[in-house]
Amino acid sequence: MLSNIHQEFEVPEELKDTIKCFWYNRRDYGEELSEFTVLPDGYAEIIFHFGSGCSISHQGILQALPSPFIMGLLNQPALFYAQNQLEIIGIRCFPWAVFDLLELSSEKTENGVHTFEHPVATLQTGLNDLISQKKIEEAIVLIEQYFLKLHKHITVNSLLFKAGAAMRKNNGAIPVNQIADSAHTTVRTLERKFKQSSGHTVKDVSGIMRFEQIRNRLWHAPEASIAELAQEFGYADQSHLSREFKRYSGTTPAVFAREARKRKQILSNDFVAFVQA
Repeated sequence: MLSNIHQEFEVPEELKDTIKCFWYNRRDYGEELSEFTVLPDGYAEIIFHFGSGCSISHQGILQALPSPFIMGLLNQPALFYAQNQLEIIGIRCFPWAVFDLLELSSEKTENGVHTFEHPVATLQTGLNDLISQKKIEEAIVLIEQYFLKLHKHITVNSLLFKAGAAMRKNNGAIPVNQIADSAHTTVRTLERKFKQSSGHTVKDVSGIMRFEQIRNRLWHAPEASIAELAQEFGYADQSHLSREFKRYSGTTPAVFAREARKRKQILSNDFVAFVQA
């Protein structure tokens, strides 16, 4: 029987302009190679993994992933594979901040995964030792201390921070010109800065944020009215919501809600953003 543990940890105040939270996940897949799907959400993740490793499917070929890697902002589902026990520590970052935090280029890869060279990789050995001893909170402290030091050496772009805050406040349902106004800049400057920092347009990111809200709502309340959700989140109508939802998830909101009902009969009510059941 699969056992699944998911924990989230709040970040210190100093990191809240770049990092949403730290999280830990453990899942036992058994001896057979198993697949799991990651749906888009409004974040980029720095992923450390431990155990038997994990792979991603790219053009039908399995590619083993290093640890750490960055799971960039997705605009469609990504298919991963694992077997036996897989443990993950994730740093959930705002997509406009993650590459500046690590001082890396935001150039996109084919499947949303960014492999990179950075001193943060030196944490792998220490984290592996703590994880193997089930010292999860100590591992999170190690991560926290590292990113507090790292954060001291970067200058957070206040324009992007203000724009991101406006997008989060409105769950992505806000026009680009209003986001620019909130950041006290022009649409053109905002788009240029956003593309440089995240590799995506403002519209891309806000669209994924809005999808994430609908997805989470349907997971927790599969019986919710899709028409009412469309109205609440500023879609033109129900068919507009359905098109956008299918674009990001590969399925319609109605089908997703039905699957959520089935899964909730056998799973806890916790929605795991990176590793889905």
